Amino acid sequence: MTGILLLIPIALGLGLLGLFAFFWSLKSGQFEDLDGAGLRILIDEDEEGPQP
Repeated sequence: MTGILLLIPIALGLGLLGLFAFFWSLKSGQFEDLDGAGLRILIDEDEEGPQP
């Protein structure tokens, strides 16, 4: 019984922490461009031309 009294507040705290992290990521714009993240891997940024 004492184990459950310890585990319930820990589970609620972790749930609230996850919910806070989700809302923080929404506010900071992490989910703005979902398609661009998948297409960004296809862009070759190393094209600088021939090296002397």
